[in-house]
Parts: sequence; structure tokens; C-alpha cells
Amino acid sequence: MDGTSINEARLEIRDLVREFGGRPVVSGVSLSLQAGQVTGLLGPSGCGKSTTLRIIAGVDRQTSGEVWIDGQQVAGPGVFVPPEKRHIGLMFQDFALFPHLSVADNVAFGLKGSRTEKRLRVRTLLDKVGLARFIDSFPHELSGGEQQRVALARALAPRPSIMLMDEPFSGLDNRLRDGIRDETLGILKDEGAAVLLVTHEPEEAMRMADEIALMRDGQVVQRGAPYNIYNAPVDLKAAAFFSDVNVITGEVRGALTDTAFGQFLAPGMPDGTRVDIVIRPQHLKIDFDRGGKGPSPTPDHGVWARALVDRARFIGKESLVDFRMEDGGTILTASVPSVFLPQQGTPLWIAIRRDRCFVFPHRLEPGPEAPQG
Repeated sequence: MDGTSINEARLEIRDLVREFGGRPVVSGVSLSLQAGQVTGLLGPSGCGKSTTLRIIAGVDRQTSGEVWIDGQQVAGPGVFVPPEKRHIGLMFQDFALFPHLSVADNVAFGLKGSRTEKRLRVRTLLDKVGLARFIDSFPHELSGGEQQRVALARALAPRPSIMLMDEPFSGLDNRLRDGIRDETLGILKDEGAAVLLVTHEPEEAMRMADEIALMRDGQVVQRGAPYNIYNAPVDLKAAAFFSDVNVITGEVRGALTDTAFGQFLAPGMPDGTRVDIVIRPQHLKIDFDRGGKGPSPTPDHGVWARALVDRARFIGKESLVDFRMEDGGTILTASVPSVFLPQQGTPLWIAIRRDRCFVFPHRLEPGPEAPQG
């Protein structure tokens, strides 16, 4: 396929729909990726992200919608370009290396050109992934992380314009994962491919992606840079997918909601509306009880509220402290850097960062949805 112009999308999907037995699994997904851009397609298991990837790759067919690569339609009404002609690289959790082939032959598999040209491309890629010394080794002689890097080199060998990655790091242990992710990202940027990374891990998407498309129930519910999507979630589920959250429920009166921490703005919401005020654990501030009188309110933290420690535990980089509010039993959790383990029943004062709160219409179903495997 011809190269794209500066402003032309390398990959574009338009209003993609995939139904199974009349049930939509992908429902109206549209995305566009530029050369050198990494987009994280993020969401819980079963939300449709892997199905979207398979349709782009050509190993599944959409019910409706279109797929365009480098300005050429490869899937749509009356159009279907087979996978091998889409110039797409694929990486999966299962590295799928050929056990009977050497590392060099695995990377060269599917390459065209003379033996000398193929050997040069193989050596160049193995140098990039730091495995040139294993060029004549076999997959069973390599660690999991080394096999993953061979799989990356193999996927990049034909110089694909698009790289599709479906949970490629899930099989690696936690100690290896961060280093391999960073190495992979650097190599992908060097190669200039447009990358679509499918993952259910928010941390992975934020670490690797220039842009995140958050999926739920077959739809992209929010799209943006990692910083923006984390700090301006579209709803409670989106906020809760990226981290633990505390939820305080109240009722709107005159565009304000009364809480133990003072009043919160709820602009545009009619009186009587139930709302959820959402705050992450790291944005709760703690102060010691001094004879029943709390600290003075501040513009940043507003009113301080008294609470009793319900439980405290140390989890490595931080401590988590659960508080039972004096309003009748609401439990809020605060995260504190380092070690902070007050005894159960200890009275403390807590306040919340006003600029870090989100106000959403109250959800009727119980509990925010958490990331799944």
C-alpha cells in the first residue's frame, strides 16, 4: 500500500458493528490512528475490544461499518481485503513462535527478498531488541521476556504500516513487564507504525498509549490523552476503572448538594436529583483530632469532617486507611504514602480535595465496575 500523507490516517474504522446471534458485541466504534501513534483500546473483558482488533486484522468480518488502511478501504459493503494483504503486524499474549525454527528463521518467516536482504533485516531487528547473540538459538532456549521480544521483531520484520497488539504482555511476570513495555514502545516509535494496543489494564494503557479509547458494552465511551481521560472521566464507571474511588451520595437543592464536607456544586441538575460525589483515595487529607475541634476550612479542602478509623493496612508503597464517618456509617478510604497505621477506633479529621472531585448523576445499580481479567 502507498504511504500516507502527513494528515491522512494510517488506520481508520468507521461505525463498526459486529453482532453474534443478533446481539451487538461491537456497536458503532469509530477510531483513527496516525503513523507513529499508539492508541490503547482499553476496557473490561467482554467489552468488544478484541473483536474490534480481529475485524481490523481481517480474521473476523463486521456486520456493518468500514475499515480503511492508508486511504484504502479494506472492509466494508462489498469490500473485503484478506488479512495477508492488509500489511498489518500482529502480536498476542501467546507468542506463537515456531519451536522447530531458530530465532533468525522465526523473525524471517514471511519476509520477502533475497537471503542477504532478509538476514540484514533480521539482524537489524534483533539488535534493536537486544537479542542479536541469540540469532541461531531456538525458542525453548529463551526466557519468556526474550521470546516476547522475538515475537515483536517477527511482527515488525515486514515493516507493517499498522501493528495490532492484543494483551501482548499478560504472560510476563510483573518484574519483567514494565521493562519490556518500555523497550517495546521505543522500538515501535522508531519503526513508525500506527499501533493499536488492546488491554484491560489501565496502567498499561497509560504507560504506553498516546491516546486511550475506553470501551464498555461494545462502545467507545471516552477517548483522549491518558492525563485527560484520568482527570476528566465521563462518568462514575470511567473514574472507577482507573482507580479505587470513594462515593458520597447526596441530593441537589438549588444547584448545591449538602455533605459532611460542606456543599458541592451540581450545576444544571434539577432539585431532588440524586448525585454521586466521587473522590479518589489519594485526594483525601488527614489531620489529627485535637480535643474534638477540627482544622479550619480552606479553599482547597473545604470543611473537615470527623471520622473513626475502621481499618488500616500497609501495602508496600502506601497505607490504606478506612474511615467510618460519624454521619451514620459511610466508609471512606484514604491512601497515605509510606507507613501510617492508626489503631481501629482512633478519631481523626478528614477533608477532600475540592478540585479533584467529580459529580455525576447517581447510579441505581450497586458499586462501580472494576477492571476485569
